[in-house]
Amino acid sequence: MEEELIVGKVIFRRSNIHGMGGFALKTIRKGSRIIEYVGEKMDKKESLRRCEDGNVYVFEINDEWDIDGSVDWNPARWINQSCSANAETDVIKNRVWIMATRTIRAGEEITYNYNFDLSEYEDYPCNCGAPHCPGFMVAEEHWDEVRRRHPDKAKPKAKKAA
Repeated sequence: MEEELIVGKVIFRRSNIHGMGGFALKTIRKGSRIIEYVGEKMDKKESLRRCEDGNVYVFEINDEWDIDGSVDWNPARWINQSCSANAETDVIKNRVWIMATRTIRAGEEITYNYNFDLSEYEDYPCNCGAPHCPGFMVAEEHWDEVRRRHPDKAKPKAKKAA
């Protein structure tokens, strides 16, 4: 990818969290749609096969269909995980949107919690640097369990601001 890519309200560039990240070009208000997470539509059987092959870019859109966001034409795949997220995903009319959960200032990195479950969570360490980060990319409902299993990961080193 080029050094920077601008898509709507977001500029994608290097991130201190991990690889590429999405940053607000201007202030984004709480509740706003930031960017659509797009990809190849597939049935649950194909989705399971791709997930078992290690694809972490699959999103559930309903009981019948998922999308594979690992495609080149999906820059939203570069939005990083954070345990102090300022956005979340929302499925609206079978489309996945990244939505602001609070006002996001211009220049601030846009993040959301990937909400992974406890299956293979140890394969996904979290680099967000939030003071309350459990050290792995898991849904908040699993943080206490992960902290119990990994007391050494309970207080990660803070990352430099982006």
